[in-house]
Amino acid sequence: MGKHITSFYKNLTNENSTIMRVIKSGKAESNVRQQLVTKSGNHFESINSTYPIIDNHKVIGVIEFSKHIYSKENIQSLDKMASHKVYRKNNTIYTIENIITANPNMRAIKNRIKKIAKTNSTVLINGKTGTGKEVVAQSIHNLSDRYGSPFLSLNCGAIPPNLLESTLFGTVRGSFTGSTDMPGLMEQAEGGTLFLDEINSLDFYLQAKLLKAIEEKMIRRIGGNKNIYVDIRIISATNEDPEILVSEKRLREDLFYRLGVVQIDLPALAEREEDIETLLEYYIHFYNNHMNMSIDGVKPEVLECFKRYPWPGNIRELKNAIETAYINATSNQISIEDIPKRIRKYNEVEISNQKDTKEWTLKNAIEEFEKSIIISEVKNTNGKLTELATRLGISKQLLNYKLEKYNLR
Repeated sequence: MGKHITSFYKNLTNENSTIMRVIKSGKAESNVRQQLVTKSGNHFESINSTYPIIDNHKVIGVIEFSKHIYSKENIQSLDKMASHKVYRKNNTIYTIENIITANPNMRAIKNRIKKIAKTNSTVLINGKTGTGKEVVAQSIHNLSDRYGSPFLSLNCGAIPPNLLESTLFGTVRGSFTGSTDMPGLMEQAEGGTLFLDEINSLDFYLQAKLLKAIEEKMIRRIGGNKNIYVDIRIISATNEDPEILVSEKRLREDLFYRLGVVQIDLPALAEREEDIETLLEYYIHFYNNHMNMSIDGVKPEVLECFKRYPWPGNIRELKNAIETAYINATSNQISIEDIPKRIRKYNEVEISNQKDTKEWTLKNAIEEFEKSIIISEVKNTNGKLTELATRLGISKQLLNYKLEKYNLR
């Protein structure tokens, strides 16, 4: 659970730290346990081995090897950290390994991502809310040669329109009241990737300005008179069909073509039924580690219920449903009573509807099939009832009943 980190320290002022003790004594200290608190308030235990760097009998610095161990109560603080320190530095938390799937279409998308990542082409990701658009975007970035540079994300629908332009392009001091010299996201993402979610939320003026910036690889801050070259990759996303957005004039056609050099269409979870069980296992393992519980799995009726449910919120909704079940669980298996009420209700209604539909469908399908056989044999026997009954393997009395029933006289 810990990571070994080697660090060189100078100008330290914490008198109680092992580093200061080693500097003062000139003697190494090994396997010292300390309880630490991060700036964000997370607690963890640190096991340190600290060694002095001595030059001409003077301690000029120290090297400390430390292992950070998080308790079960505080391990959730690791959720916002990527598994590898390189990815933590570039503002991402996901790699392609976080795309959990057994679905052939999603496996094909994972293979495409590996190819797409090696190019600098713009990418447009289309998928409903909760299908994992940002996971895909970060996976592309972390597989590309840009992984050592920043990955910045902006939900265009979450920023007021009057602030979007300055957020993207930056400002120059004095360009408007209260403005300062501030780089926009397109500058801050230099060398890396800028992910623009809900791209259709940009008004047409900003869409035109974004298109110009992508084409020319150059921007100008609001109020500025200097062109700034930017080397970034643009990945955008929308939860609506981009072709419909274009036809309804909510997305510029020329911007669509420029953003969608490569287009990835993510299937809804309802189209990936085999992934429901796969994701269930994954999140059970995840919450066992993060909620200090030991759930073995789900009862069969829960799995069937999950497979029937349409999952309008997709993977995000499934994850939240499992978290709810963990909170409600009273045994080592998740039962139908533990899952969210809306999913149980849908399941009850669906079973009732399916029973009615199956009874009607089966009854009518049998009758239609029987009628078609009788019609076929009537033609073959030229309407001779005795021969017809023999060919059908029934009595003449039963044959007369069926001819009346199906109005075949």
